[in-house]
This record gives sequence, structure tokens and C-alpha cells, in this order.
Amino acid sequence: MTLGKKTATILTVLAGLTVASSQIAPHDPGPRAGAAGAGGYYPTLNSTEQAAFTAGLARFIEVNDQVPRGNGAGGLGPGFNSNSCVSCHSQPAPLGTSPSPSSPQVPQANPVIAAGLSTGAANVIPSFITADGPAREARFLRKADGSPDGGVHNLFSIAGRTDAGNCTLPQPNFAAQLAARNVIFRIPTPVFGLGLVENTSDYVLQANLAATARQRAALGIGGRFNLSSNDGTINKFGWKSQNKSLMMFAGEAYNVELGVSNEVMSNERNIFRGCVFNATPEDSRPGSDIEAFVDAMRLAAPPAPAPATRNTTNGAAVFSKVGCALCHSDTLTTARAPFSGMSYVKYHPFSDFALHHMGTNLADGISQGMAGPDEFRTAPLWGVGQRLFFLHDGRTTNLLTAIQQHRSQGSEANAVVQKFNNLPPQQQQQLLDFLRSL
Repeated sequence: MTLGKKTATILTVLAGLTVASSQIAPHDPGPRAGAAGAGGYYPTLNSTEQAAFTAGLARFIEVNDQVPRGNGAGGLGPGFNSNSCVSCHSQPAPLGTSPSPSSPQVPQANPVIAAGLSTGAANVIPSFITADGPAREARFLRKADGSPDGGVHNLFSIAGRTDAGNCTLPQPNFAAQLAARNVIFRIPTPVFGLGLVENTSDYVLQANLAATARQRAALGIGGRFNLSSNDGTINKFGWKSQNKSLMMFAGEAYNVELGVSNEVMSNERNIFRGCVFNATPEDSRPGSDIEAFVDAMRLAAPPAPAPATRNTTNGAAVFSKVGCALCHSDTLTTARAPFSGMSYVKYHPFSDFALHHMGTNLADGISQGMAGPDEFRTAPLWGVGQRLFFLHDGRTTNLLTAIQQHRSQGSEANAVVQKFNNLPPQQQQQLLDFLRSL
């Protein structure tokens, strides 16, 4: 064979390899390895503000594993989902989401299991709480009389604990409710960088939504805000933007998830004879736990993305081209803030914080405020590169699957998912790689 024929053969083989590599099926590369890109305080804070963040984070990590406690000192139960904030908010660092891994690829046993069985509790671990699965809260769609429910039903009771006296509060019969298809799940939302979100004005959010109205309409995308019934301003926190402020977010979570009454949610849940030990509110000022939790969330830095590469830069362009950025907005700007260096900051949450109809596949059948049964707040994508579970109920660990789950009857994302599906495999992979860089 002549040199010219050899060269031609080599070039043909290389061309074939190039074509083959471009046709490889796209895949989620998995959680980004390395150090957590989040978990610290906002970098411009002064020493006093840094100390407030550190103290707040310590309370966030603290375990509330004692039922009868003095007024103003927290507590646990009578019903609860876990015994600390960090047991549900720990991936990839405290303030994150669920669960706590030994490495991004190998989760440890779900810490919610240990909480439910601590101190001799007589609980049965529900089937949807697994060793390698996410922390989940359970909501019932209907009450026993068939009327709408939608509220959280605590996973566990303090009954049987050595510090719970003769309490006999029954644990919900989750097996029966699951059989009746009466249970939906929510997983924890990460709370990094929420001071920036809280200090974003309604005007900025409204202008951001209005700026893409024409492009969204062309793809069948709507969008509206869940407004507070008290003052008519925009709610921003929770899967359906049901909470107005970080104080309300913290107060509700402390009461619902740990069973601790506080100055936002001052009444005990799960009142049951022989199961209430503390005066209410159990957590009160000065120096309340919920104030500390708010300091941690409000003063936390947002997740830091990985350094951009040519591949992820191309993926960001694809993300915008197919229309993902029409809901997952790249940049917002804060208002004037009382904290050092947090005024008029451009930040990158990849969310418009608006409600969108997500269709029959993702609908959970629950209304909260103005948010209807299939409406959800656009989930912020910052930090998604190190998350393990996706969508409101943690149904998948695969980003590609999560994208496809956005497509169903009535979903505003249908046209965007179709555009993604029409991309060549190489560009689909670039988009996935971009998401895992966030």
C-alpha cells in the first residue's frame, strides 16, 4: 500500500471514529467530585456578620434529641421528621439538600432513619425512607372524610422514647396511605445563598419575567408569582413558593419537621394527651433557634460553579438556545442590603422564582397559596452539579431523566424538552455537562 493510500485509510478511520463519538448517547456524568462548592459565609461580610453566620450554622447542625426541655430551649415532637436541620440539609455541605454522603458517589445511611429510632422510639421506618435515598416529608392528599388535606404528616412519633414518659401518639399508617395512593413526597430544598434571593425586589423579578414574555409565549410557557395573601408581595421560598420570608421558612420548618413550636408557629402540632411536655412557644427570643437558622441562610454564600471549560461554555449556549433559560434565569440583582457587600449584587440562581404548570407527570395534587396542583416554583439550579436527587419528590438521581420528566400533558416545558430531544447527542451532552458544572 502506498503512503498516500495509507494516509487516506487513516483519515477515513479517524473520520469514522469522530462520527461515532458524536453519536454516543448522552448521559448524566454524575455529581461533581471534589470539595463542596458551598457551605461558607458570603465573602464580603465583616467579622461581626461572619460570627453571626458561624453561630447560626452551629444551631443548624445541632441535634434536638431531647423531648422535655426548658422554655426557649427547643425540644422534639410529639411528631417529627428528624431531629436536626442538617440531617435533611447536608449535601454537599450543611445548608444543602439530602442526604449526607461519604463521597458524592457513595451515600451513607440516610440520617433520618437514625433520628426516627433514637432513644428507644417505637417507630417503623416507612418504606419510602431508605438507606441510600433522600430525606422525604410526606403529605396526604385527602383527609379521612375525603376532603382535601395537603398537610405534612410526620414520619415519626416520640412514643416509646425513654424521655417521652407515657406518650402513646400513634405513628401514621403510611403503608395503608400508600396503598390508597394518598401520599406525595417533598425533598429538602438547599438553602445556600438565600439572603440574596430574599433581598431581590418584586420589581426585579417582575421585570425579569416580562423581559422574556414573547419568547416564552412562543413556546407555550406562562409563569406567575405566588403572592402573599397578607401584603400582596412575591413569595420566594419552598417548592411552591409558599413562604414569604426566611423567618417564616425557618419557623414553619422547625415546627413541622422537628415539632418545635416557636414565635412564627407558636402552637404545638400533634396535640395528644400525655405527649406535650413544654410550655409554648418552645423556641423564643432573645437568641431563638429560628433567628439563628435565618442568620445561617441569610448570610451564606451561594454555591460556586466549577471553572468554565470550552465544553461547559458550549453547554451554556445550548441551555439558552433550547429555552431552558426562559424559566431558569441566569442573573438577578439584589436591592440595597444591611449586610456588608450584599447590596446591588448580580447573582446567578438559574431561576425566575415564578410558578409554572409542570403537567400531569409532576403534579402533586396539592395547592399552596396561589400555586395549584401542578404548579411549582422554578427550582434554582445553582449547586445542581453536586446534588444527588432531583425533582420535588426525589424520584430520580439522573439529570437526563429529570429533564424528560418535565414533559407531560399540560406542562409548560413540553416544547423546550422537545427542542432538547431534537439536539444532536453531542450538544445534549454539553448541556448536561454544563449543569453538572453549576
